[in-house]
Amino acid sequence: MALFSIITPSFQQGAFIERTLRSVVEQTFTDWEYIICDAQSTDETGQILTHYCHHPQVTFLQERDRGQADAVNKGILRTRGAIIGWLNSDDCYLPETLERVAQVFLAHPQVQVVYGDADYVDAGDRPLEPYPTAPWSYDRLKESCFLCQPAVFFRRDLVHRYGLLNPDLHYCLDYELWLRFGQHTDFYYLQEKLATSRMHGDNKTLGQRAIAHYETNQMLKRRLGYVPDPWLLRYARVAVEPMTPDRHMAQLHNRPFPIVQWAVTAAFIRTTLWAYWHWQKVPNPHRVLAMVAPKARRWWFTPPASSAPQPSEFQTPN
Repeated sequence: MALFSIITPSFQQGAFIERTLRSVVEQTFTDWEYIICDAQSTDETGQILTHYCHHPQVTFLQERDRGQADAVNKGILRTRGAIIGWLNSDDCYLPETLERVAQVFLAHPQVQVVYGDADYVDAGDRPLEPYPTAPWSYDRLKESCFLCQPAVFFRRDLVHRYGLLNPDLHYCLDYELWLRFGQHTDFYYLQEKLATSRMHGDNKTLGQRAIAHYETNQMLKRRLGYVPDPWLLRYARVAVEPMTPDRHMAQLHNRPFPIVQWAVTAAFIRTTLWAYWHWQKVPNPHRVLAMVAPKARRWWFTPPASSAPQPSEFQTPN
């Protein structure tokens, strides 16, 4: 039985999946099994996978699924390795990732989850910035998803005890799992780069951030019984982000820039109040002001050149 089971859910990611696949088969550590669960992609994915069909450690499952969580669950149930990792079809491991993670698990039998650092990269593998990983704290995890999903590995026993991914979630499926596991065990922070997380136009979370934040807040309300303040404010910010213009766009629409900024600020305040009402949370005025003030200053005094989001502007789950 292999030590690692690596699962890749896949659909229409022919532009990236070979880089993902090679980052697994070229690992310096060789005690692994790898399954790619593809939802019958119609792009070049199938042709790429046939190049690896004779690899003794690689398995392909090509059938329809209910989404990413369902695909990962299928992979978990069809593998047997003691340690599980899942790698989305546009992300990659670094060459020594499994070797370094194995050393931690073997040296510390009590450790149930290992996570490490990661970088955001663009479609051409150019680094954008480090993922904002942080030392382990369950209280901090409630307020921010500081774990980069491809850089997280966990023992199969946790799945047996606390369940598979929730197939009803489409954006925060990993975050919900970390919260569920974190209620029962501390995570081990390996302060080394383990993976890259790709940001591109077709990225699910990047392309639908307001929807992703809404689902995250709904999940937090069910799991924690409340939604932490930072998540409420993040939702308000991404909800009004399409309204945030630069000075050039304001001139094109023949509207004075300060008037536009006032409109955006007012919309942000309204959306924030709605979020607190919708998720039934009494605001903490001091904390809300501390989080809102820096964003208001940025809108007024350092407006962005465009409304395109940068990686550091959000920390939704992958």
